[in-house]
Amino acid sequence: MTDLLKTSLNRRTVLQAATVGAVGVSPALRALVHAQGSDAPEKKEVKIGFIPLTDCASVVMASVLGFDKKYGVTIVPTKEASWAGVRDKLVNGELDFAHVLYGLVYGVHLGTAGPKKDMAVLMSINNNGQAITLSKALADKGAVDGPSLAALMAKEKREYTFAGTFPTGTHAMWMHYWLAAAGINPLSGAKLITVPPPQMVANMRVGNMDGFCVGEPWNHRAIMDGIGVTANTTQDIWKDHPEKVLGTTAEFVKKYPNTTRAVMMAVLEASQWIDASLSNKMKMAETIAGKAYVNTSVDAINQRILGRYQNGMGKTWDDANHMKFFNDGVVNFPYLSDGMWFLTQHKRWGLLKSHPDYLAVAKQVNQVELYKSVASAMKISVPKDVMRTSKLIDGVVWDGKDPAKYADGFKIKA
Repeated sequence: MTDLLKTSLNRRTVLQAATVGAVGVSPALRALVHAQGSDAPEKKEVKIGFIPLTDCASVVMASVLGFDKKYGVTIVPTKEASWAGVRDKLVNGELDFAHVLYGLVYGVHLGTAGPKKDMAVLMSINNNGQAITLSKALADKGAVDGPSLAALMAKEKREYTFAGTFPTGTHAMWMHYWLAAAGINPLSGAKLITVPPPQMVANMRVGNMDGFCVGEPWNHRAIMDGIGVTANTTQDIWKDHPEKVLGTTAEFVKKYPNTTRAVMMAVLEASQWIDASLSNKMKMAETIAGKAYVNTSVDAINQRILGRYQNGMGKTWDDANHMKFFNDGVVNFPYLSDGMWFLTQHKRWGLLKSHPDYLAVAKQVNQVELYKSVASAMKISVPKDVMRTSKLIDGVVWDGKDPAKYADGFKIKA
């Protein structure tokens, strides 16, 4: 980070701290912790794991801007190499929290993604902002979206390989869903592999995969490097879809309730700050591009976070449904239906052998009441319903009402 940016960020921290009384955040925090019978977080320093992706920004900025200190904790952002590493360190307690894949948390809770441990989704960190990238070699043959990819695969028979970032994670589910929506069976008609996000571009460069689904900035990086094209954004698949969450173990929430609240508040305030202005987004891009965080050029990050997209084939557009971190609190609410959706897809693709009690599991994992108490203290509005309704790219509506029927209703499944 440049000295100039450090200075401007430190000045902003001071200014924001000076205005806290006006917006009433700190008194609300005091009320919350007094209700718990203590003035302070039980644990003063917390390690939060993250993967080098644009959507780690609220965790990083909570630390860089000093929002953590305001709530009595010190966040130590810890850069991790893979989602499997994040999972293992959360489970064994090396990490206190993580910027983590929604479906990974559910996979650990049910033991479908390695070790089994009771887990907690505290809040959603972002909506939208991932993409499906196809190799330039495929695009040169006319495969530039789902239908044209299906046509090419039917004509030119060979093994086609696509990558996600973790078996039960969001990117694997978006890739499965997108292929199936185009009539391609991701289990029998293609090979699916797991590659850590920062390694996607390098693996495509040497021909290890035909396509991948990953978070930014790695889709835009593939375009900048001339090796890939954007076939669809994930907001094309599901507008305002859930993506990363602030996750931890159920054990941590129980043992350190005040610490958990303080960290949630710091990350929520950082989320508000990012979405508050274009200049904040640009400052965020400059910060997280640094070597300690995403380790890429600022121009790989700052276009798509502003909704300025290009597909690598000459098309440019402004996307109103770009990556959002707060969106007046809409982003952060841990909808039960969001967690349940990942379970339906785990069942659809054979990761779960039988139907779980979808609603009961979501109620165990998603800390709705805890989130509501934090949001209330921060004067952040929350939706009336813990379920939400969406129509996905294949026209199928998800509303959480009959998850077993929904999971079984797809033509293409395990």
